[in-house]
Amino acid sequence: MDAITSYLHLPITDPTWIFFLVLCVILFAPMIFSKLHIPHLIGMILAGVLIGENGLNLLQRDASFELFGKVGIYFIMFLAGLEMDLQNLKQNRTKGIIFGIITTAIPFAFGFIGGHYFLYYSIPASLLLACILASHTLVAYPIVGRYGLSKSPAVTISIAATMIALLFALLFLAGISGTFKGSNDIWFWLLFSGKVAVYMFGLFYLLPKLIKVLFRKYSEPVIQFTFTLAVVFLAAASAELCGLEGILGAFLAGLVLNRFVPNTSPLMNRIEFVGNALFIPYFLIGVGMLVNVTPMFKELDAVIVVTVMVVSGTLSKYLAALLGRVALKLSHNEGVMMFGLTEAHAAGALAMVMVGVNLEIEPGVPLMDSAVLDGVVMMILISCIISSIATDQAAKKLKIESEGTNKQERRDSTARDDEKILIPLNNPDNIETLMSTAFMMRNQKLKRGLICLNIINDADRSDKTQNHSRLCLDMASKLASAADVPVQTQTRLAVNFVTATIHSLRENDASELLIGLHKKRGSDDSFLGLFAEGLIENTSRQIIVVNMNIPANTISKIVVAVPEKAEYEKGFYRWINRIARMAEDLSCQMDFYATETTANLIMAYMNERHKSVKAEYEELYSWNDFTALRHELSQDTLFVVVTSRKGSISYQKSFDKLQSQLQTYFVDNSLMLIYPDQEEENNAIYAFTDPHRRSMTSEKTAIGRWLSKWIGEMG
Repeated sequence: MDAITSYLHLPITDPTWIFFLVLCVILFAPMIFSKLHIPHLIGMILAGVLIGENGLNLLQRDASFELFGKVGIYFIMFLAGLEMDLQNLKQNRTKGIIFGIITTAIPFAFGFIGGHYFLYYSIPASLLLACILASHTLVAYPIVGRYGLSKSPAVTISIAATMIALLFALLFLAGISGTFKGSNDIWFWLLFSGKVAVYMFGLFYLLPKLIKVLFRKYSEPVIQFTFTLAVVFLAAASAELCGLEGILGAFLAGLVLNRFVPNTSPLMNRIEFVGNALFIPYFLIGVGMLVNVTPMFKELDAVIVVTVMVVSGTLSKYLAALLGRVALKLSHNEGVMMFGLTEAHAAGALAMVMVGVNLEIEPGVPLMDSAVLDGVVMMILISCIISSIATDQAAKKLKIESEGTNKQERRDSTARDDEKILIPLNNPDNIETLMSTAFMMRNQKLKRGLICLNIINDADRSDKTQNHSRLCLDMASKLASAADVPVQTQTRLAVNFVTATIHSLRENDASELLIGLHKKRGSDDSFLGLFAEGLIENTSRQIIVVNMNIPANTISKIVVAVPEKAEYEKGFYRWINRIARMAEDLSCQMDFYATETTANLIMAYMNERHKSVKAEYEELYSWNDFTALRHELSQDTLFVVVTSRKGSISYQKSFDKLQSQLQTYFVDNSLMLIYPDQEEENNAIYAFTDPHRRSMTSEKTAIGRWLSKWIGEMG
């Protein structure tokens, strides 16, 4: 082997060939291991074992693996925080704390007993081993993301428990390290606490303000993406300065950026793509390259160390997951998911064992020798394999369970759902606003595309006009492509833009229109503009008019003004569904201002269909109080006004002055006006089990039958 290696000039040192070989591994490893029914994560790690210096010696684990590997583990933790449902986290925080204590205490006890009584380590070395086993890394989290289970309660609880376990382990590690350095006194802990307090203040109070300012000022994709990565590394580096681990900082950065990066946004798509395509595989390959299986076949001590570590770590995490599942009353598959996510040891364990190797009991005698380092690396390999298999199996079963729940009902609902959003585009300044709003409102499960329309005046078909049309549609297509959303673009020639839009609406069988608020404010222009007013008067489909003064991803609250009797409109549940999806994607609160009867129906619907949204309501006694709502709005608030067309059930005379009120009192706010659907619509799509709604509908139907009978008799 050495002769072959020498002849072929191995390991490869040329950067171009190193990167090429790594890309080949990233490309082919999933293909090969998927045919063997082995999770991709395991394939990457095993590929790293094969090409590393302890395998075929094709590559050395040089500085590039150190750099990209660190970025990869930061990406895993960052995505865990970024994709977390914050409302779900609040609802499950107690469970997360309970499981965090369980999954820390049991492995800690197993680690100390195994180290002190089986491996005969000193008490400090045994405590350090206990810290290694108590902590864990979310190596298997990409599997969760691939199955779309990032908002599952079991996943949320496991992520919260991961942070608690890591924090406890780091505190113990700081104490052990301080003892050997002679600084473990009251001043050490006061300084440590002060640094952590300053870090948390900067991270959760100052950093969001900076993010908000930059995201508002710069919408360029490259700037936002680069800034996001800079925030992650700033949080990670600052955490290390405070004596914490960088992976903890990366996770906290994900929590801070959570509400600024909607799940349906192009920015989120770019972050996930770069992480999953390059950095995370690089980290996994690098982990595999650390593994050295040779001592397992030559040294009995190495076998004993690895066996004790693997058995103690796996058994303790399994018992913790079992006890946590029983205590929290979760299902068997959720328990397996919790075990899979908390089983793997990687970056944290490696960092802790390096501390033990560098600390000296006495000059020349390290707290932990190289055998422990080899044992920890083998434990990392085995625990990552077990974690990946357990998480993959649990994810499949949980996905089947979620798909199987009310499967027929959901299939019927999908078949009835007529959602097709048509977006007329003419002003390049509001295209990004309209597209991002549509991304958040659309039903991702239907996988239906958006329809973008541009109308060219038939009397002016100049090159300038046609270039403008192409510019608008190209902008929309690029935004949709970046967000991985299908889009259909159309151009029409017409003299009357309103008529052309309505024809397109009918030809495409679109369910609603999403339009921007016009910017001209001439003497003959109303607040909405002639185009919007023409559409409102000539179609009964839902129309949503949007005017954002700030980027959508910086909205912190949605305030909705709902008129009396809005529940009698045909599209009542449709508009609630659309803005509730926005709130889910933005992780922001919703405040409904409505009469008690209407508000009760809205809240019942929200509690059943959109539980993750924090929704509250205040009673709006009269629409005359409408203008008083300006005091409830801030710069970060989206103000949604639900109105109606003349002749509809919820129409009020006061709506005649709505436009002037909006122009006078709310022109500086981000606005959304909704004209609900007036056509016959099968509301079973949005149906829920509220008895008041059923009785109200029955009453309305009875009144309708009585009126029909009375009119017939009069005739």
